[in-house]
Amino acid sequence: MRILLLCAICLLVACQAREVAPLPVPLAPVGREHADFGRILELASGRPISPRQLVERLAQAGRVLVGEQHDNPDHHALQLWLSRELSRRRPQGSVLMEMLDPGQQERVAAAQIASRAGRALGDPFAALAWQPGWDWSLYGPLVLYQLRQPHPLLAANLERSEVLRIYRQRPALRGERSTAAVVRGSLLEDIRRSHCGLLPDSQLPAMLAVQQQRDRRMAEALLAAPKPSLLLAGAFHVRKDLGVPLHLADLDAGQGQAVLILAEVGRRVDAGMADYVWFTAAQPEQDHCAELRR
Repeated sequence: MRILLLCAICLLVACQAREVAPLPVPLAPVGREHADFGRILELASGRPISPRQLVERLAQAGRVLVGEQHDNPDHHALQLWLSRELSRRRPQGSVLMEMLDPGQQERVAAAQIASRAGRALGDPFAALAWQPGWDWSLYGPLVLYQLRQPHPLLAANLERSEVLRIYRQRPALRGERSTAAVVRGSLLEDIRRSHCGLLPDSQLPAMLAVQQQRDRRMAEALLAAPKPSLLLAGAFHVRKDLGVPLHLADLDAGQGQAVLILAEVGRRVDAGMADYVWFTAAQPEQDHCAELRR
C-alpha cells in the first residue's frame, strides 16, 4: 500500500512539474483576431505545438536564442515567462542580452549581488548605466527578474567605442558561412530598407560590418557563457540564415542550439530562419520612413 501511495505521489509531482504557468495577458492591440494569433509552430514540420511542448524542447538545448521585436510588450512578457519556465525544468547557466554591453557588466554584477540580498535597485539608469534607447518600461520587469536569479546576467553587445572603431576601419570577418555572398547581400538589403533608402551607398559596407560584428560578439559571448544559456536579442540577430547561428558555426560551436522567433501575426518566418516561431499580437504600424524624410 505504501509503495502504491509513493508511486501516486511521484506521478502527481511529475505531472505538476510538466505543467506551465498561465501565459501573460496580451498587451499589443493589433491582430488578436488573426488566425495565427497565439500559435507556436515547429518550423521543420510546420506542426503547431503547445507552450508546454515548446518549453520542454527548449529546455533540452544547451543554447537557446530568442528573437524579439524591440517595441512589442508581448515579446518581453513572453521572454520573462520563458525564463521562468526554463528555470523550473533545469538549472539555468546564464542569460545574455543584446541590450547590455561589456562596459555595463561590472555594474550588472554588483546589481545582481544587491538584488539577491534583497536590496532595491533604485534608479536603473544609474545602477546599470542603462541605455535610454532601450525602453525601461518594456525591459525593466525582465531585467529585475534576471538580477534576482542565481545565474549571471551577461552583456552580449558591442560598446559604442567598438562600434565607432568598426565603422571607421572594418575588421576582417573570418568564417565561410557568415561571409557568404548571399548572407551579406541579404543583410545589405535589410540595412537599405531599414534606413528607408536614405543611406548613401558609401556607408553601407561600414553598416554591414557593424551588424556582423554585433552578431560575432553575441556568438563569442554565448560560447564563453555558462550553459545552458539563453540569449535575448532582436529577431534579425538570431536568424539561422543571417545571424548569430552562422557565427556559432564558423566558431565551431557544434550542435545544441535552438532558435525561437517571437513574431507579430502576418510576418513570414520559415524553417531557414528559426526552429520555432510564436505569433503574437502586433503594435500599430508606424511610418518611420516618413519621419526620417521630414
